[in-house]
Amino acid sequence: MIDAHIHLEQYTDMELESMLLELPGLDIESLIAVSMNLDSCIRTQKIAALYPAQVKPAYGFHPEQPLPQETELYALLDWIERHAGEMAAVGEIGLPYYTRAEALERGEAFEMEPYIRLLDTLLGLAARLNKPVVLHAVYEDALTACDLLEKHGITRAHFHWFKGPEEAIVRMIERGYHISFTPDILYEPEIRDLALRYPPKLVMAETDGPWPFEGPFAGKPTHPAMIREVAAAWGALHGYSTSQAAAMLTANTARFYDF
Repeated sequence: MIDAHIHLEQYTDMELESMLLELPGLDIESLIAVSMNLDSCIRTQKIAALYPAQVKPAYGFHPEQPLPQETELYALLDWIERHAGEMAAVGEIGLPYYTRAEALERGEAFEMEPYIRLLDTLLGLAARLNKPVVLHAVYEDALTACDLLEKHGITRAHFHWFKGPEEAIVRMIERGYHISFTPDILYEPEIRDLALRYPPKLVMAETDGPWPFEGPFAGKPTHPAMIREVAAAWGALHGYSTSQAAAMLTANTARFYDF
């Protein structure tokens, strides 16, 4: 199988070595390793160089953090463009739903327009480079992301760990955008409902590691092997065997990322 979204650069060197050496024995073929900012991109690149058969790097700027200064943004865009040949996608990019919600809860103003401009810039880069994009865009932010994807003519869009309103779900299905499910498909009713609704050909499995999970995964470090349990849970919802589900999700991911 393929873990469609993981932050490898957030694991320690010891954790990485142990985890990546285990993957062949667990029948995990490869990982889409996303990045947070320029420093994160550089570490992701180094990890991919050490494990080229297993790690497929994606370079971007995660929206749930302060905006980059203009010089920082130009440096990031230049670096991504210079290393485009080695990357699987532009990502992780998107809009700061959780940061905005926390600010508003504290009674603070939050300016979205600069984040929208940043996403517009990064999507423009992806379009020029003809690369797929990995998106962090949930709830109403998904609609803004859809607007920008259409503006740039991008059809290969992967909304990771997606949750959103009916309008966004319908629009994303119509456009053929992909989504991925994490281990919370085992215990979150909202996610299980979405899994029943979304077309099987547009679905992948991810861990978003090292992000921790609850339910049967409470207290356990997040490991790519958890995507097998994601596949089993997703398959059970649709009446597929675990092996059928794993094969389908793997084929979807390989096709999307052009492996």
